Amino acid sequence: MTKIGIIGATGHVGQAIMKEALDRGAQVTAIVRSADKAKALFGEQAAILTKDAMALTRADLAGFDVIVDAFASVKPYEHVDLATRLISLFREDQTTQLFFVIGASTLIKPDGSTLLADTMKRFAGEPWLAGMIEQNREFKFLQLVDDVNWTAITPSTDFTDGPKTAYRVGGSRIINSAAGKNEVSVANFAAALLDESEQPKHVRTQFSVVDA
Repeated sequence: MTKIGIIGATGHVGQAIMKEALDRGAQVTAIVRSADKAKALFGEQAAILTKDAMALTRADLAGFDVIVDAFASVKPYEHVDLATRLISLFREDQTTQLFFVIGASTLIKPDGSTLLADTMKRFAGEPWLAGMIEQNREFKFLQLVDDVNWTAITPSTDFTDGPKTAYRVGGSRIINSAAGKNEVSVANFAAALLDESEQPKHVRTQFSVVDA
């Protein structure tokens, strides 16, 4: 039985990944700051590890086959801090799969520019840009890592709360659905992540997901 640890399991995306993993019969642990919230959401279906993500140790994460970073923070720089921490804990470990949920700001538009660059031009000075900038830095850091089994998974470009249906995957460019939209339901996103964990095709690289 696959053992999966999900950091940020009570968040919007984390909850969808938890549900998909549990539906597939995996042994899942919610790694969260609030045990009460996790118990209210998942009951007895999943184990709960209550700990600040920034304080996680190798011992805390030992035994997992898959670790998902679906972490969200009001401090944008913690995206980079957590990624560097996880990578440092799993250096030269080619077995454990690390998944990083990365924002669409890293994706490349048809004109060759990044979505981040375009957004920064249109919304220069907005405080919420900090989160996009830090996730871009997180992805750039991951691209330097060649001795850890990591994968970055990205929505193309917006999340919806639609049902689990079918999805398409791409690489580092924005992709569209058959209807010309670049949205993905959190349920389809979670399915794509778990499918990748079962049949890896994007080791040490990024892939994007869109509704079919």
